[in-house]
Amino acid sequence: MRGQIPPVSRLVHLAAAIALLAAAAAAAAEAAARRPGAVAVNVTGVLSAFPDLADFTRLLASSPVLAELAGRSSLTLLAVPNGNLPQSPSAFAAASGADLADVLRYHVLLEYLAPADLRRLPASGKLVTTLFQTTGRAPADLGAVNVTAAGRAALAVVRSPAPLPGSNATVLGAITAVPYNLSVLAVDGLIVPSGFDLAASETRPPAAVNITRVLADARAFNVAASMLEASGVAGEFEADERGAGITVFAPTDDAFAGLPSGDRLQSLPAERKAVVLRFHVLHSYYPLGSLESIVNPVQPTLATEFSNAGRFTLNITRANGSVAIDTGVVQATITRTVFDQNPVAVFAVSKVLLPKEMFTRTEVPGGADSSSVVAATAAASSPPPAAASSPPPAAASSPPPAAAAPEAAESARTPPTKLSSPPALRGGGGQDYDTASAPARARTGWRCIALVYLVLLPLRLNLYTGRGGRGR
Repeated sequence: MRGQIPPVSRLVHLAAAIALLAAAAAAAAEAAARRPGAVAVNVTGVLSAFPDLADFTRLLASSPVLAELAGRSSLTLLAVPNGNLPQSPSAFAAASGADLADVLRYHVLLEYLAPADLRRLPASGKLVTTLFQTTGRAPADLGAVNVTAAGRAALAVVRSPAPLPGSNATVLGAITAVPYNLSVLAVDGLIVPSGFDLAASETRPPAAVNITRVLADARAFNVAASMLEASGVAGEFEADERGAGITVFAPTDDAFAGLPSGDRLQSLPAERKAVVLRFHVLHSYYPLGSLESIVNPVQPTLATEFSNAGRFTLNITRANGSVAIDTGVVQATITRTVFDQNPVAVFAVSKVLLPKEMFTRTEVPGGADSSSVVAATAAASSPPPAAASSPPPAAASSPPPAAAAPEAAESARTPPTKLSSPPALRGGGGQDYDTASAPARARTGWRCIALVYLVLLPLRLNLYTGRGGRGR
């Protein structure tokens, strides 16, 4: 009996082994929680690292699709580079009878597809469900895409499964990936499936509301109506009505007459006037009651879609019993409802909404009644100089110019740049993105085996010594 392990010692060994096993299990659980599949992916945060996808990212951020992606994983996003997007994505979608948000949903595949998966596609292709299918507006399987191999020229081709010809796109390459959670692939254009007109909501009006006609009939918006007609952006507004609708803030003729003499609005180039007009439109339908109780006061405008996210926004709040609109330069209020029929709302505003990206305040020397006016910056009315230079001698005797608004020259669309992939993905599209975690999983497995052995060792020794004692 001398070789037998005392019961207390066996309990100590067993308790130590169980404690080590519990610690290993906790470490394994923590490692699993750190894996990409267990963490919600910020889609716009992932896309923000790629300037070539800036326009597509802005479209996604300004649509309800982004919120629908928040609780999902194992996705493939077909992103369109800047140079491959149409000039007006909303008009492009409307031409096919589609809502832009639904077109964006059609670019979200509910399955994680890495480049290696695309190369293993069968000759007949693979039918993959998209986010659009979940809306219930897609007849039959028109909410899915058929992904087929494209040979050596490209990774794959994505098209509608309908027998009638629809738009298709070629997968240009892999952009980035959050392993097994989000795969971002670049495609050469927006995909609109055939039969999308059948999926259009029957509640939408058969014809777009003519905003110019509405303003002209109201009789107090002659300046706004003429600017809208001359700018050519009225078609954009009507195309946007087919989606989430639009809300237009129309300055009255008195508002234009009250502009300071130094604003130079009418002397702006046509493309700058178009930016100002887009700045007066929200890309969603808001009746007056919704504006009075709006949850997020900072709202993007149609001008935001042609600029960087967070620019050309309006701050909408309720003040003194009315809806106040702050541009950062001008504070205006809604004076009355001009037109309100879903999906279009038009409201009269007391002042012309001038964006801070193009206009700024300048002090009035010796002004008694008003301490500041709004003046157009030089960058808003003329292109920036090629290089900095010293001012001419006559500048010393002239009054100081208006201060330039920050980043005023960026209101135009960002020029397309060459599409590139991060270094980790270049030349290795077919590799397993999660290979770095394999050694860690192997080490965890060996540790668990060792700990199980430690648990069983005291029992084995007990049996051995017991047999020895009985033998003696």
